[in-house]
Amino acid sequence: MPLAELIAKHDVPGAQVAVLAGGEIRDEAAGQHADTGTTTESGFRIGSITKIWTATLIHRLVTEGLLDLDRPVSGYLPGFRLRDRAADSLTARHLLTHTGGLDSNHFTGTRTIEEFVAALADADHWFPPGEVFSYSNSGFVVLARLVEVLRGKPFDDVLHAELVTPLGLRTVSTCVAAPGSAHLVMSARDLLEFVRLHLTDPALAALREPQLDDIPDFGDGITAWGLGWMRYPGGIVGHTGVSKGQKSFLRVDPSTGLAVAVLTNSANGAPLAHEVFTAAGIGSTPPPLPPTNPAQVDDWMCGTYRNTLYDITLATDDGRTFLTYEPRTELFHRKDRVEVVRHGDHTIITAEPKPDGHHVMELVGSDERGRANFLHNGAAAWRIA
Repeated sequence: MPLAELIAKHDVPGAQVAVLAGGEIRDEAAGQHADTGTTTESGFRIGSITKIWTATLIHRLVTEGLLDLDRPVSGYLPGFRLRDRAADSLTARHLLTHTGGLDSNHFTGTRTIEEFVAALADADHWFPPGEVFSYSNSGFVVLARLVEVLRGKPFDDVLHAELVTPLGLRTVSTCVAAPGSAHLVMSARDLLEFVRLHLTDPALAALREPQLDDIPDFGDGITAWGLGWMRYPGGIVGHTGVSKGQKSFLRVDPSTGLAVAVLTNSANGAPLAHEVFTAAGIGSTPPPLPPTNPAQVDDWMCGTYRNTLYDITLATDDGRTFLTYEPRTELFHRKDRVEVVRHGDHTIITAEPKPDGHHVMELVGSDERGRANFLHNGAAAWRIA
């Protein structure tokens, strides 16, 4: 089906699709982009797919002997400190695999990577390094600072000198938000030119090797985590990116050299991406949906959980189950209440779709009373009641 028909079918204003197969890239664009039509040269925010680029720069530091992934970060960043002294053991490997325990949403108002990392001294450090998987954007900003310090120049300068310019990429630019974590803008074709590097440089295969194989189920079909890469069934790797009304998707089959990028200017581009991936013959988990006859949410699941932004209470009320979000920061004032249903043995799902589809959360661990320790949607919220 032509892309123009696909975006109409899935109510996506504009999108790009690029496919790398047999060593050749083919791309297509359709719909609107800002005030103009989408072209194959339009730049889309790739969100957290940026993390693979940061991991690539970190890997080069390792191969040159400038960085040891298992040495504490504090040994490379003079003055680096966190509120919890347990963080003294924090390593680059922890950060690459989201097991550093860092607050994922630390809002600092800072303008540079150096300032942001310095401000982490006041951030919450939720878990000892290496103990809990909890997705952390902040951790990748620390990795970007490692690149700056060890290269002696700004992160974006290193990115362009080592990747953008040598690869001949024409559309790559940056936005201010989340440097090293989610700040890159580019076309689908340029994204796949970067992927081609990973498929042709044997040394970079190390980044795809699984580091964690016990990933909570938050509806994306992820089975394991590499160094920057997400891993999916069948040996597929990739990443998903979300950024202010845009959602981007990347899937790569290293065994065949097939790679597909789908960039959309919609928060709910997942159904479109799934259809594109399926048509291209690359594995894809369909977006999650609530079951027709869900089982009851058990008492061991219920309780109040805390993350950086909210206290989240899971409770039943007259036969229905709700998540109630109480804001913990001045940036988020609105209390929210969302109905959920049982999705699996340890998971719940929103009964009605959000703008970006249904959300899946897993109840993880068990305390001395048999209750779940964490409510997990990628980032972990821990039980407080």
